[in-house]
Amino acid sequence: MNARWPSRLAWTGAVLGLLSALLVFAPARWLASYINAATADQLQLVNARGTVWRGQADLMFTGGQGSQTRTTLPQGVQWRISPTLVSGLPAMALRLMAPCCTVQPVELTARPRLGGAEVRLAAFSSRWPAELLTGLGTPWNTLRMEGQLSTQTEGLTLRWDSGRASMQGELAVEAQDMASRLSTLRPLGSYRMDVRAEADGNTTTLALKTLSGRLQLQGQGQWVGGRLRFKGVAEAAPDSEPALNNLLNIIGRRQGPRSLLNIG
Repeated sequence: MNARWPSRLAWTGAVLGLLSALLVFAPARWLASYINAATADQLQLVNARGTVWRGQADLMFTGGQGSQTRTTLPQGVQWRISPTLVSGLPAMALRLMAPCCTVQPVELTARPRLGGAEVRLAAFSSRWPAELLTGLGTPWNTLRMEGQLSTQTEGLTLRWDSGRASMQGELAVEAQDMASRLSTLRPLGSYRMDVRAEADGNTTTLALKTLSGRLQLQGQGQWVGGRLRFKGVAEAAPDSEPALNNLLNIIGRRQGPRSLLNIG
């Protein structure tokens, strides 16, 4: 046997051990750097502690690189990432907890697919401060919304195949007791957006309605192949137009007492 083999084996073992240690104990700041870069700094993990696999951090929303607008989620977030199997295939499982806003952890699994990827989100409900939207920059830093955003689903599956996105399942988002610095009316109202995947698996519909309030919102939309189209109307209730003028001018194309909302 070559006298150098024991030395080479020792070095190989040391390198593999070092790589394994780096993988297992990879610091949480590595994940923070990835999230920051992947979202162009609009979503940031600040003061990350722990490891990539189990850690916690402050969650900050910003308008992107160079933006001075930012908001931070109270009490931050905690996460746990672990390998798992989905239908016998390797996947990664994430448990995410936001003490301020989630009753139970948000659980999702992600796995690669031929030509794409799949993410499955388990049933959950949550409640978030609407003020977080201000940190995303235009137009939210102008509107400066206040209130509560509630989300609920019985389970969602998101797929990406050759660059095309599709969804299965339903998601409900309620904006409750909303207010804006552009109007003296408080609250403006409460609203609900229902997001539902159609049977064909390629089309997702959106339906917006007003639950209560002086600012009336309604609209319909579709998300097809990653492209969103939405048309809606914002309208002041009788005798409320003077207090809503500024807001109606900002959120859409003004047409008398109403504002037309168009995306895509």
